[in-house]
Amino acid sequence: MIGAAYLAPEGLEPVMTAALARQGIAINRWHGRLALCEAPPVVCPWALDIWTAPREIAITSVKSAADALRAMQRNWSSYGVEHHRRMALITERLPPVKARRLVFPEPAPTGHLGAWTLLAPDLMLASPTKTSAFVNGECLFEEDHIGPPSRAYLKIWEAWDRFGEWPAPGARCFDLGATPGGWTWAAAKLGAEVTAIDRAPLADKVAAMPGVSFRAGNAFTMAPEPADWLLSDVIAYPGPLLDLVQRWIAAGVVGRIICTIKFQGETDHEAADAFAGIPGGQVMHLFHNKHELTFCWRRPAAP
Repeated sequence: MIGAAYLAPEGLEPVMTAALARQGIAINRWHGRLALCEAPPVVCPWALDIWTAPREIAITSVKSAADALRAMQRNWSSYGVEHHRRMALITERLPPVKARRLVFPEPAPTGHLGAWTLLAPDLMLASPTKTSAFVNGECLFEEDHIGPPSRAYLKIWEAWDRFGEWPAPGARCFDLGATPGGWTWAAAKLGAEVTAIDRAPLADKVAAMPGVSFRAGNAFTMAPEPADWLLSDVIAYPGPLLDLVQRWIAAGVVGRIICTIKFQGETDHEAADAFAGIPGGQVMHLFHNKHELTFCWRRPAAP
């Protein structure tokens, strides 16, 4: 019996396997990038999506498969590995669900969405609930090919969407390790006041944006300053980044933090667990992440 299914990011199946093993979860078999496990679902930051209530359903026809899904709920997304023609015929009998590209700032979808696949021509796996609001965890945006100096802005857009909040006009932000300025550009476009910290200068078009100021310096030696948002996509080992985050939180001067935890070489699962253990924080693998995680933190409300 399948108790949970975890969708791994492409190429990171071994990393997700190790993360699950640290929680005592064994993968019984793989269906494409979908790890099928007998144990009940657990939180796994490396999973793009987690099917939390999977059930195996014997089917005799395309119609019986569609009828079984519609009897449970309306909206379904499919994950196809094989039997593509049969899956397409089943999908045609279901209400359409399209992975529409978001126009940022636009909130993540809130509609209930399940997931299904065919394990065999006569066996369907369907989960009425899953952790991601996006089809197969793929958060897609209408991209800006002119303004930003790099594609890093897609990470912060997705992080803000999944976090459920982004800087308001006039919000004070620090972007540590900002150059060339993708995250600074994204915050400034929202009307925030952004101080970019780096040893190298910002791209000229970002430095010229209203509300942007640049300060040459080392993100890791900077003393915490009052801010609504602390942002960081800096290239660094997880340990020093964890120290930096804990220092800013302990100072009590920042309201929200979003930073990228980058792994160079082996995955530091202990550091990832330490980030996840910070009160008020969460760790996730974004669709736009590579061999990295994103840490989001909001200062807990006063009792």
